Amino acid sequence: MRISLGYELEVRGRTREVERQAFQNVIDQVVLGDRLGFDTAWFVEHHFTRGFSHSSAPDLVLAAISQRTSRIHLGLGVVLLPFQSPIRTAERVATLDVLSGGRVEFGTGRGASPLEYQAFQRPFEKSRQIWEDSLEATLEIWRADGEPVSRSNEFFEIPDVAVYPRPTQVPHPPVWVASTSLEGYLAAARHGYNLLGMTMLKGIDDVAEDIAGYKQCLADNGFDPATRRVALMIPWYVGRARDEAADAVLWYIRRQVNLVTPPDYYDARHATHRVLGQLAAGMPPEEAMATLREHLMVVVDDVEGSRKAVARITEAGATDLILQCQVGGLAHDLVCDSMNLFMTEVMQ
Repeated sequence: MRISLGYELEVRGRTREVERQAFQNVIDQVVLGDRLGFDTAWFVEHHFTRGFSHSSAPDLVLAAISQRTSRIHLGLGVVLLPFQSPIRTAERVATLDVLSGGRVEFGTGRGASPLEYQAFQRPFEKSRQIWEDSLEATLEIWRADGEPVSRSNEFFEIPDVAVYPRPTQVPHPPVWVASTSLEGYLAAARHGYNLLGMTMLKGIDDVAEDIAGYKQCLADNGFDPATRRVALMIPWYVGRARDEAADAVLWYIRRQVNLVTPPDYYDARHATHRVLGQLAAGMPPEEAMATLREHLMVVVDDVEGSRKAVARITEAGATDLILQCQVGGLAHDLVCDSMNLFMTEVMQ
């Protein structure tokens, strides 16, 4: 089991100083994670999500981190491909790979927010098609190894141009696909891509069924499941300050429901967001946390409880665990203590 860090980059406060400090804290945490042996630091991409996530330019944050770390991998989790030309995606990700000495993990996705599609002038109903075409074009650019590429599409144009720099990893960084649905898991498996998932929407038992489907689909399409990685991202706190951590987790969940999936969005495929929103908003905090913990949607526990949770995640078929230690504005010192405790005691 590889253990990594995951960041939404929440900012729990309105002042510019609070925002600046939040960025500094996560950079310092990843530097600590580099020393402690965490595998990868994953940063999301979200737009217009005040408080919940100020990670609108994760490649820039990771570029800064690359200059203060030496071994930890740098995960783009994920690049929202429909919102920019594949040329820009290829250029920026390759630049990060060069700056980091070949440590990039290239996570991709199409996003779930209709507001983002409205702002970037893309039709949400075509999101999967745009994502697939953009990913194919980006990989074609990298595989061309500096030779000109021509590709025409309804939403982008690559007019026989050579794109630089080339990534340090040959032919390109590992490709991951993020999804919360079985449909998305199977789409990743058909192409042999690694998988980024979470338990917050479905719970560990349903996710385990989806992982089994993903691995079967890999095999059906000629890929060895043992060579592909499955990562699950989970808000996680291990330590004594569990009341503070529970408050931070519930704050995070409410922001996720209200901002990533707007209240007036009724797409049936995202109905589980609504169930989770009702859970977070409608239950008393203790009852909500008990349900979330039961299904490993979050982990707020001591060392022994964390070990049991890791065992359940391993049994579910995951190869990688992404800890959201910095969640909901939890104090920086508590985050660092939790990271230390996890790597020195939970994983021993």
